[in-house]
Amino acid sequence: MKRYYQRHDIHISDTYYWDVSGAGAGVENIEAGPGKLSVAVLRNDPWDAYDGGKDDSKTLDTNVFDIRYAGIPLWTDASLELGYDFASSNPTDQQKLKYPDLKDGHMVTAELTQSMLGGFNKTVAQYFKDGLAAQGVNYQGGSGSGLQANAESGDGFRLINWGVLPVGDKVEFGHQIIYAQANGLEKDTKDVDTFSIVARPMYKWNDVMKTIVELGYFKDNEKVTNKADKSTEGSKYTIAQAWSAGSSFWARPEIRVFASYVDQDGAFRADSNGVKQDNAWNFGVQAEAWW
Repeated sequence: MKRYYQRHDIHISDTYYWDVSGAGAGVENIEAGPGKLSVAVLRNDPWDAYDGGKDDSKTLDTNVFDIRYAGIPLWTDASLELGYDFASSNPTDQQKLKYPDLKDGHMVTAELTQSMLGGFNKTVAQYFKDGLAAQGVNYQGGSGSGLQANAESGDGFRLINWGVLPVGDKVEFGHQIIYAQANGLEKDTKDVDTFSIVARPMYKWNDVMKTIVELGYFKDNEKVTNKADKSTEGSKYTIAQAWSAGSSFWARPEIRVFASYVDQDGAFRADSNGVKQDNAWNFGVQAEAWW
């Protein structure tokens, strides 16, 4: 069966930090002691196009073994989920020749959920190794679709804190903080770290209308042997007027009229003089609905 499988995401930035969805089979939410056990085997095919249509792409067909134990009770209104994912590569003959040292990947996840003030806060710690070593700095979720044939070594970790909390009757506040590192990539020649922070406060004018503000910042650092260090940072500021089917942060469908300003080191297309634009405004109307 193919479906989205127990995905864990940060809603405000659309970041899936634990997502091994694909075609497969398993058992789910089996009562086992104080928590629930899930075990699955899934198949992930590359989501990147093969390089030039050749069969020696860096992206591998992969089988993922996933085991997780959720709902472990801790103190009042707190629970823990633990999981391990093993990404087993299935390279083509051409990939075996081009990347003879490719390795499988490993990911370990621990997620603490704390209910508070009518909302929640989640703290997540993840460790990655070998083929999945760069998952944290690439903002990926452990899917075999991200297993790279040139990731012969390395390890990494990611720390996340995110949640949605009400502040009185009129305000709800969404937030995320992420820090990740990956070391020893590409035959121990590359180290990367990344940091991002986002805040999204929302003011409710009535049961259908709200004003939303979002502030975000990120910084990436990269060190490669025999090359100059690289650092990139940027920020985004958004204001939106929204109408939704209810006053909750999660109420959908929702229509938004928004304006965003983005500032990022030389990230945008160069002008006629060859000078890269490093800021931009964006205006639009957006609709969001869930089923």
